[in-house]
Amino acid sequence: MGALLGSYSTSVAVLASRLPFASRHSKFSSPSVSYTSVYARSFHSAFGVPVKNARPHLHISNVATEISSTDQAEKLARKESQRPVYPFSAIVGQDEMKLCLLLNVIDPKIGGVMIMGDRGTGKSTTVRSLVDLLPEIKVVASDPFNSDPEDPESMGIEVRESVMRGEKLPVVTTKINMVDLPLGATEDRVCGTIDIEKALTEGVKAFEPGLLAKANRGILYVDEVNLLDDHLVDVLLDSAASGWNTVEREGISISHPARFILIGSGNPEEGELRPQLLDRFGMHAQVGTVRDAELRVKIVEERARFDSNPKEFRDSYTAEQEKLQNQIDAARSSLSSVQLDHDLRIKISKVCAELNVDGLRGDIVTNRAAKALAALKGRDKVTSEDIATVIPNCLRHRLRKDPLESIDSGLLVIEKFYEVFS
Repeated sequence: MGALLGSYSTSVAVLASRLPFASRHSKFSSPSVSYTSVYARSFHSAFGVPVKNARPHLHISNVATEISSTDQAEKLARKESQRPVYPFSAIVGQDEMKLCLLLNVIDPKIGGVMIMGDRGTGKSTTVRSLVDLLPEIKVVASDPFNSDPEDPESMGIEVRESVMRGEKLPVVTTKINMVDLPLGATEDRVCGTIDIEKALTEGVKAFEPGLLAKANRGILYVDEVNLLDDHLVDVLLDSAASGWNTVEREGISISHPARFILIGSGNPEEGELRPQLLDRFGMHAQVGTVRDAELRVKIVEERARFDSNPKEFRDSYTAEQEKLQNQIDAARSSLSSVQLDHDLRIKISKVCAELNVDGLRGDIVTNRAAKALAALKGRDKVTSEDIATVIPNCLRHRLRKDPLESIDSGLLVIEKFYEVFS
């Protein structure tokens, strides 16, 4: 992971050297505000912090009764029989994308990630490798919506009614799940549908849950999101923003919770998303093809090792995976105690205003992402370095496109950041 962060710091230094603002104003070359040092320190400290706090155990009383862990052997057998997934810690490069994904796992309210880049750069592999790092959550047993036994906002209607009646609900602990949305999916498959025959013959609302129900309290991944039908993208973004999905069929209306982290990936050569849709994604990560010959050879060799013996390859990264898992758990538990000073909030909003960012989503997401990064580093206070790390990913896709502008939008954000935070 240290090599991972070092490579990102080097690429950041190259980008910083191209900034016209930095070259025109020599006062920004001091170590305290150096673009390179800010990124290097923030990234190297982000993943190298020992775990301070264990994740608190959730005690359930009155509402639910927890099922004893007699099926641990079944869980282990099921895990061993699953298709092997490439370890997250084994992915070489693409540090910007990996950090955006980790921050969204720590704070799902950031609003998801849009990953755009060249084909064959490991976008899908990286997203799917998140499965091993996802923490465990408590859900009501046999509930199709993964209802939270403690949070009414994340409960299905039937579970909420049972709680209101004072019934005790069986609770199980399970991994946060990731749902892949295929390009050919229909709206009924995504949103769910109502069994009209059963409704007419038996007079009951027979709802067949869709992918949004399965993704509740989890991750919904859409590969090639720029090729997805616009009406389906609208449905996904509306559900991700409101946290609920409503199905209207034949005069029958059914709603269920649909709170998930929306992750989309695509190749810009195949088409861009509308600006209104881009704005609904919390963060935007750009990935490119690795140009360094030695890194390319390392990636090829690691992939060959994985293909030849997936189990042995995954076992070699067990320690790093567990370390990162513990770090994520500690960050999620300490996130609520992280503080962001008022003057830093003012400067963030000033950057957004001077870049003519429409709406307030940019301000909100930058605040949340900076807090999540501070929690990942094991601190309880946000610094300007944290903001410098995340603000390009939070604002670059919200800038108005100028067809005559050749400079990358992320560099424009960094230039304005130094101008305001000087």
